Formats: sequence, C-alpha cells, structure tokens
Amino acid sequence: MLVECGEKLACARYAVFGMDYEGHGRSGGVRCYINKFEDIVNDCYHVFKSICELQEYKGKAKFLYGESMGGAVSLLLHKKDPTLWDGAVLVAPMCKISDKVKPHPVVINILTTMEDIIPKWKIVPSQDVIDSAFKDHAKRDKIRKNKLIYQDKPRLKTGLEMLRASMNLEARLHEVTLPFFVLHGEADTVTDPEVSKALYEQASSIDKTIKLYPGMWHGLTVGETDENIEIVFTDIIDWLDKHANKAKFESFQPNQTHNHGTDKMTTAEVNKWDAEQSGFLRDREVQQRRLLRLSSM
Repeated sequence: MLVECGEKLACARYAVFGMDYEGHGRSGGVRCYINKFEDIVNDCYHVFKSICELQEYKGKAKFLYGESMGGAVSLLLHKKDPTLWDGAVLVAPMCKISDKVKPHPVVINILTTMEDIIPKWKIVPSQDVIDSAFKDHAKRDKIRKNKLIYQDKPRLKTGLEMLRASMNLEARLHEVTLPFFVLHGEADTVTDPEVSKALYEQASSIDKTIKLYPGMWHGLTVGETDENIEIVFTDIIDWLDKHANKAKFESFQPNQTHNHGTDKMTTAEVNKWDAEQSGFLRDREVQQRRLLRLSSM
C-alpha cells in the first residue's frame, strides 16, 4: 500500500520517503507490538529530519503524509518540531477516539493493571479492519494475501498505547498550527468522520482544509474503486501543488537579498523571477519537492 501511494505522488514529481514502524512491515521486532507510541514518533523524526538535512533537499518544501495511525504520528511530529514542516496531508487520521467506541474508564483501568503482566497478548477486542476499510472486494482480497499485513487482534500494550496517543491528541487539537488537508470517507467505520471534523474545528491553523467523501470508506487511497482513488489523489496533489508553490514564494523575504541557486537575487529580481515562473504548477520539472509519508500499516 505504501508503494502504490508513493508511486502516485512520485508521478506528480514529489520525492517520497516512508518507513515501516518497528514490528511493522519489513522492520524487525515483535509483530505489531508498540511498547511506547513515543518511540515510533522519535524513530520517524530522526529518519525524516536526517533526510531534510541532506544538501540536495535543503530549502525545499517539506510535507507530512499520514493515514489512520500515521495521521496521529504526523500530528505528534508537528508537535515535536512545529516549525520544521510546511504542511500535512491527513487521511482518516487517528487523532481522537470517537465517543461511539471509546472504552469506559473502568475498562481502561482494568486493562492498564494487566499491561505489564501480559503486554503482548492479542486480546484487545476489535472489528475486522480489512473488511471495514477496503470497500473494493478485489483490493480487499489482495490485502488479505499480503503476509506483511497484520491480521490478528491488537496486542494489549499496543491497544493501550494507541488509545493514549489518541486521547493525548484529542486534548491538544488546539495546538495544531501547521497548514493541513484532512480527508475522510463519510461511510468510514474504522475512524469516525467526526474525528476529522473535530480536528478541523479545534486546530489553531489559519490554513486548514477538510473534505468529506460521501459513500467512501476508511481506505480512501487504496481500498476504493480506481475511479474514487483517482478523485482522492487529484485532491491531494492539487493541495500539495498549491502549498509547495506557496512555500517557494514565501521563502523569499521582501527587502532582503536572496540566494537562488548560486546567484544572489535582490527583491526586485525575485519578483521578476516569480513572474517568469508563472507556469510553475503545471511544469513540475522546475522544482524538486519532497513529501514524507507515514503509513498506518
């Protein structure tokens, strides 16, 4: 799934970097076991920041991309370093526990007393995520055959860490300040669309966009029909193009001397250069950009 998404964005002239969390995909560790959610965030931060510091990418726009649990990781990365990112694309993010499925505090307390005794037991009750996320039957069957996709019940510690991360984000949605585009299927039963609405309404970001897709499920980018997936990616790429262009323009501060390539440019020259680049969005060859993708699987 990560590859398919990355290929679509790469075809739009974005450099895409992703990683499998510890215990997920091809990474080592106990299968889909999260000891501390903070460890995932720290791993992603160190990897992606090291990429940002490469000479070939310095000065380029940087965007986070997260689906489901990856949406939570994206927001926590923003919280960790608020000025590093130029924006985020959040697809059905796990940033708040819906009141419809939030466990009773008594249940949480009981599970918490057990987490140090049986942390890796697969005992957390949950719906079949694949059946609930992938609307297209052919794509659902393909995912079921993928041995890298975890298909058992969540481990006790994993479930509690995800719950804590979501509740932490829920209490601090107002601290989100970066530009973001949040997308959600209105028929999503894995993460409630109300979660994305809460993020949009409570975030302090001045530049924020939300789009809800009638009839679509949780897997907007991989589990829908090809036609629906094309609609979603068109919206994503349009938003990225707009904000990559904006980040490029804002990198030139007025009344200063600017560096562009190996030559210095005055403000007047910057304005002339900007006018000459009016075809920037349609000719993506003129600029390299990158997008850091965080996968939920």
